[in-house]
Amino acid sequence: MNLAGEAWLRDPATQSVCAALTAQGAQAFFVGGCVRNALIGVPVSDIDIASDATPEQVLALAKSAGIKAIPTGIEHGTVTLVQNQIPHEVTTFRKDVATDGRRAVVAFSKEIAEDAARRDFTMNAIYARPDGTIVDPLGGLADLTARRVRFIGTAEHRIREDYLRTLRYFRFHAWYGNTEAGFDPEALAAIAENLEGLSQLSLERITGEVLKLLGAPDPAPAIAVMRQIGVLGQILPGTDDRALAPLIHLQGQYQGRDISLDPICRLAALGGAELQQHLRLSKAELRLLVQLREASTGTVAPAELSYRLGRGIALQATVLRAALMEQPVSPYLGSDLARGAEAIYPLKAVDLMPDLSGAALGASLKQLESAWIASGFTLSKAELLQQLK
Repeated sequence: MNLAGEAWLRDPATQSVCAALTAQGAQAFFVGGCVRNALIGVPVSDIDIASDATPEQVLALAKSAGIKAIPTGIEHGTVTLVQNQIPHEVTTFRKDVATDGRRAVVAFSKEIAEDAARRDFTMNAIYARPDGTIVDPLGGLADLTARRVRFIGTAEHRIREDYLRTLRYFRFHAWYGNTEAGFDPEALAAIAENLEGLSQLSLERITGEVLKLLGAPDPAPAIAVMRQIGVLGQILPGTDDRALAPLIHLQGQYQGRDISLDPICRLAALGGAELQQHLRLSKAELRLLVQLREASTGTVAPAELSYRLGRGIALQATVLRAALMEQPVSPYLGSDLARGAEAIYPLKAVDLMPDLSGAALGASLKQLESAWIASGFTLSKAELLQQLK
């Protein structure tokens, strides 16, 4: 198998980076997501390169070739080479010296086998030369072809090196695994025996993995297994995934019609009283989570939700409500949302002045708006003003 036909690999900018790295005899291999995704026909977004050149050598080689170099993680062996605005993360071959479950002490290596052995899953330890030739030190290609997420070495050893790999396992299974083939029993046993290690992880790292997992096309099977073996309760206590699969089914029906597969909506389906204490969400993410929860558990009709929150959020909230209540979605949902999104309240504060002001003005505007919404957004300005007389 060869990746020579891949457009991202053949790009002159990428090939010039490879040429610069190998100009004085160093090795350069594409690795990780770009190789994995290309092999299974998934779009490639990031380009990672592994090399036996040290970071200092990479910087010198880039300078000689006139390529912009940014020491983004030089202490860990990573230099980003930017050519024609395309970033290429170049990392020196590494081997683990010591680990504590959160971080690893590494040493640079000259051997691709040592670099492969320290990675998490076999499907992430597949390399490709600049000409596209596949180099597979650990047999990851067979696992990738079978969509089998398998830890390198023993699952327990890999997990204890970095407990985040527990969450990465489920995330990778949701994105790349064969759900029908089930989950690796050895992996699940090792995960179940090391649940306490998850408490060592920062909220930022947990949040990143959870949101990436929930952004998968169908994370419900992975989340269900996480619940069964205790992972979900460990990281998100009080959550319940019963509404997740119905939500994903409904989202699939509306996908492409103003609905987003936003992981925050799926997070809202899990419930949990104090998620903000267990996750590090941005202000925008937290605001959306609160909006979706309040809207989906309330009784406000879809048209009014669309008027107040916008069509996209209203659609997500309505679909989430249906999943939580185990009820079908109204066949008139599309027209209701459109009607609410297009509605424009005909009154402004100035229309009630000077007869009303202050709190009385605000209360009247709100009361008349409620009457206008109840009319299906049909009452005119004159009809609303008539109600004040």
